[in-house]
Parts: sequence; C-alpha cells; structure tokens
Amino acid sequence: MSNTPLDCLIVGAGPAGLTAATYLARFRRHVLLADAGASRARWIPASHNCPGFPFGVGGNELLARFRLQAQAYGVPEVHTRITQLARHADGFTASDGERHWQARTVILATGVIDRVPALEDIDEAIAAGTVRLCAVCDAYEARDEVIGVLAPAQAAIGHAAFLRTFSRQVCALASDGDAADPALRRRASDAGVQLWPAPQRLALVDGACQVYFADGRRLRLDTLYPALGAEVQSGLASALGATLDAEGAVVVDDHLQTSVPGLHAIGDVVSSLNQISVAVGHAAIAATTVHRRLPRNYC
Repeated sequence: MSNTPLDCLIVGAGPAGLTAATYLARFRRHVLLADAGASRARWIPASHNCPGFPFGVGGNELLARFRLQAQAYGVPEVHTRITQLARHADGFTASDGERHWQARTVILATGVIDRVPALEDIDEAIAAGTVRLCAVCDAYEARDEVIGVLAPAQAAIGHAAFLRTFSRQVCALASDGDAADPALRRRASDAGVQLWPAPQRLALVDGACQVYFADGRRLRLDTLYPALGAEVQSGLASALGATLDAEGAVVVDDHLQTSVPGLHAIGDVVSSLNQISVAVGHAAIAATTVHRRLPRNYC
C-alpha cells in the first residue's frame, strides 16, 4: 500500500469505469482502476446501437478500445476484485483481502450480473445472438423473427408488447406458471402476444432456441430474451450505508454522488437505462465532479 493516497479509486473496468479513469487521468489526477474482469459488455457479440460504430462492434473489441485509450494516458490497472471498502476521515481504504489502497474518493462502476435461463450451451447461444440480453440495444437486429420473452407472466407480457414494434410473432413464456390467468391472457391477446406456460427445458438446436413444454408441445424461437432481472453489484456501497433503491441499485444525485460523501456510482449499478452511452455519460459527470471537488493540483 502506497503512503500517498489516490485521488480516486475506480472499481470496475467496463465502459463506465474505463471512461472515468480516462477523464481523471486527463485531469492529471492520481488514479487506480481495479478490474475483476467481469464487465457485462463482454457478453455482446455485436452491438449496432453504440454511437460511433455504424457497422457494429463486439463487446470485447469495444472494451479493448476503451482500455487502450485509458492506457494512453497512463492509467494504472490492477486485476483484482475489491471485496472491502471502509470510510475514514481522509477518504477510503479498499482491500481485495490481501492488498490495501487508500483513496480520497471512490467511483463504483461495478455493474450488474444478468440472471440467465437454464439453457444448454448458454454461452454459445449468447454469442450467436439466439439469446439476447437487451431489447433496447438489439431488438432491431431481431426484427421479423420469432421472438420469445422468458419472465414472470406480468413482466413477460410487458416486455413482449415492447417487442411487438419489431415483430408480429412474439411469445411470452410465463416462468412463474401464470399463463392460465384469464386477465393475463386478455392482456397478452390485446397486445398481439402469445402467452405460453413455463418451459420444461430450453436447448440450442440448429442456431435456434428450442422450447420444450411439460405437455409435449415444442416451440422454436429465433431469438429469446430472458427478462429475469439482474443481481446489482452494490455490496460495497451498501456496506458503507449508501442509499439503495428497492431493486438494490445505488441511489445518486445529479452528479452521481451517493449518500456517502466522496463515493460516486456510475453505469448499471445505478438505477437507470442500462446502456453503454448512458454509462459513458455517467462517467464524464462523475469524473468531472470528483476533479472539481478535490484540492487543486497545480503544476
């Protein structure tokens, strides 16, 4: 552990964390980026929704570009998972269980972990675009396909209705078994959505998602959207007493400041539209706020 505290420790190296690190390095701040290697962006086979990439970009390629930009300004990076964060009079102490770092401020860009269905070959299905995790990002690429949404009935119908903008063949798979509810069936019908019961098994077959039901029926989907929620990685903020919302996301103000002074949160760990462009905007605001609130760093 260095005797000189960091101006800012950035926890998480997805688009948000890498952007915040770049901004602060260009502000000539002493920073460290902690990367556990679990950015949600790595799941993206190809995004056509990311500004500046009209022909699409893969998640790992995008992360590599963000990282290259941060490295160009000398951002130091440690490949570890921060497991403890404590606040004291001069700032924060972070630890990965073996090493410790002192920082005047901290930016959490720890994101979320998507809940994925028990589908055989799930990694391959995501890489092929058969299973997609964000309808806002890529429903356009699934247009006119047979699309399914897997979620509790209420949520599945809502997400499926959104996807009716892109296809006439949209199914809602009620993971909670409420497919027989007459009110829900009317709601699905009014939205032009087929309501199905909970799948017994899901499998990747010839590039499509094969759905097997307990009554022997089968359904072939070109694209499956699981809307099963996500595990918000807000444990570090919670341990410091930061305010969380009902879903466990970190509550922040207009400057991405949490309820804990000196602690900011950006990207998917904050309750907002989970998009790369939003995360990058969060990073710009938080990093600039941190720089302005820290003591001047005159040459």
